[in-house]
Amino acid sequence: MATAFIGFGSNLGNRIDFCDRAVTLLSLLPHSRLDAVSSLYETEPIDDGAAPGPEWFLNGVAQIETDIAPKSLLELCREIERALGRDPENRKGPRTLDLDLLLYDNCLLNDPALTIPHPRLHQRRFVLAPLVELDPDRRHPVLAQSLRDLLAQLVDRSVVRLLDPQPNSRYGSRPACSPPPVAGPCA
Repeated sequence: MATAFIGFGSNLGNRIDFCDRAVTLLSLLPHSRLDAVSSLYETEPIDDGAAPGPEWFLNGVAQIETDIAPKSLLELCREIERALGRDPENRKGPRTLDLDLLLYDNCLLNDPALTIPHPRLHQRRFVLAPLVELDPDRRHPVLAQSLRDLLAQLVDRSVVRLLDPQPNSRYGSRPACSPPPVAGPCA
């Protein structure tokens, strides 16, 4: 089983409901187990060439253990996005749901369809804050720094705040992560 971290976010419609439904669907993936879910963070939209709209996002990260290969896992994430109303023709605009495969064990993959680790993971506060909550000592497989250190030295000054109060969650206390696994194949 591989450890995968999947970022999720919504800035359109009932953001809490879309995030909750996304986590529920991730927990139902075959050959997989949902191990942890971060708190929700409210984050300002970042205009980095996209047009996400003015509405703030809710963001979080789910950690799963899975036997699903990275490219297949990405396709399943795209299916979840479509099922929850994401417009595949307008991927840069406001979204009911966005799922990003951030990390997959210590896998390094550079393919036109998928790059692991996510190529902007280390530049985004809205990704690093929930990742650090789940596994602060996990090392970035390319930069060889802990997620905690990457967050501490981050240049991104966008507003990312813990949603308070946190909505009730069916995931209880959000189990702690296990130590990072030994690197394995990622094909």
